[in-house]
Amino acid sequence: MLNGAVSGRTFPIAAVAAAFVAALGVPAAAQEAEQRRDCLDCESSRMLSAEPRVFHTQEQSFRVVPMKGLVRPWALAFLPNGDMLITEHDGRLRIVRDGVLDPEPLAGLPEVFTPRRKGLMDVALHPRFLDNQFVYFTYHKASPKHRLAATTVLARGKFEGRGALVEVRDLFVADADYMGAAQTSRITFGPDGKLYMVVGQPARYEVGSSDYAQDPSNHAGKMLRLNDDGSVPDDNPFVDTPGHRPEIYALGIRNSNGLAWHPETGELWETENGPQGGDEVNIIRAGANYGWPVVSYGRAYSGDLTGTHSGPQRTARQMEGVDDPVFFWSPSISPAGLMFYTDDRFPNWQGDLFVGALRGAELQRLIFNDRGLLVRQQSLLRELGQRIREVRQGPDGLIYVLTDEQDGALLRLEPVER
Repeated sequence: MLNGAVSGRTFPIAAVAAAFVAALGVPAAAQEAEQRRDCLDCESSRMLSAEPRVFHTQEQSFRVVPMKGLVRPWALAFLPNGDMLITEHDGRLRIVRDGVLDPEPLAGLPEVFTPRRKGLMDVALHPRFLDNQFVYFTYHKASPKHRLAATTVLARGKFEGRGALVEVRDLFVADADYMGAAQTSRITFGPDGKLYMVVGQPARYEVGSSDYAQDPSNHAGKMLRLNDDGSVPDDNPFVDTPGHRPEIYALGIRNSNGLAWHPETGELWETENGPQGGDEVNIIRAGANYGWPVVSYGRAYSGDLTGTHSGPQRTARQMEGVDDPVFFWSPSISPAGLMFYTDDRFPNWQGDLFVGALRGAELQRLIFNDRGLLVRQQSLLRELGQRIREVRQGPDGLIYVLTDEQDGALLRLEPVER
């Protein structure tokens, strides 16, 4: 179930939240629940067939064409000629050329820290890629401070055209260490030409604390805004504020798995994994605070409203100075990649928001009315039983999805006549 508003117009959600949390289950332990939410070691209960499959909905019939051969794919970016770069969480960068997956990964990537559910994450092209061939990616590298810990890095290389990235170097290393559980980082270039990079907060307590999301001297739990060389823009909201890291654009973020720009308003939308019953979609604004870990529409994995290392600090769901989510999910679906669909290949889906779900093992379509308010959600691909990590609109107007599985796949959604 969902509730909330879009484009800055909020309608009441606190009353609905009380009904939601009353229906939540109580897992045995917080860490076990977090592991179940985003398990990188669990296998899907159903193996994905390599054969195309047709689905029918009230508005649209479509065919799903799988391309198998990937291992825990995480993100994808389209090259100008329609080829695709795909990251695999274990540290490989793959390429799809003319619709065929190259069996060999691209060379040139740095050593990626992969223990304890860390790895290679997002990938994006520079807005002037045709001029500079710059490919950006985020990954985990070993922390110099703590044994077995990792930190998040933004790196850049040049795509030399065939089998490698060259001139690869780190542009920005976050001051944010992690050990157990999942921690993610997404990147996207904005209409202003700046790079927006979200850095999750520590999900467990061996290193760091969820309090870091409210600590302006730390990068964890923040949205960052950077120049294309990793430096700090001089118009960032906290660039002249004592005690604040100048890269910070927004704070109070738990763990983000998706970023997308609204095609009409130019707003940056974000999916966020909350605690139990508190997954969110937010509109990210300069200098805004999104509340974690002080307030949340979720509760602890123990079932308590607060505390026990996983819940928010307060029972109140809203707080002055904290931006409310556009909407939230309860029960949680572990939202991942998101995309606004804008092409006419699926005319009935134009303007809709698509969100991948990890725990939900589905692709959700979110439909808005002419006032920009959410009025309906639709579950797609649930029959496949696959964790959906990424969703993108291709230059051909089709929809491309990555399944976060050991036997992973790229799925192409194409319209068919009923």
